[in-house]
Amino acid sequence: MSGKQIGTITHYFDHISVAVINLKDKLRVGDTIHVRGHYTDFKQTVDSIQIEHKPVEQAKPEDDVAMQVAQRVHPNDKVFKVEGEK
Repeated sequence: MSGKQIGTITHYFDHISVAVINLKDKLRVGDTIHVRGHYTDFKQTVDSIQIEHKPVEQAKPEDDVAMQVAQRVHPNDKVFKVEGEK
């Protein structure tokens, strides 16, 4: 299953395939996430995240992070952390 919801998509920049996620929980480089919404349903590994255009290894609740995504996402899509997959 998907695991715990850790955030919500707030913006998507299609020309660079970057999503902005408002976090409710921690997110680290190397985590696997599952993005789900009305038109969205995919998993991917977090390769890198940025806060205000600066790369970081991890982010905390209430941070707005940017990350490149494998597929188009939409505002209000939910982001879940996938537990137990390596």
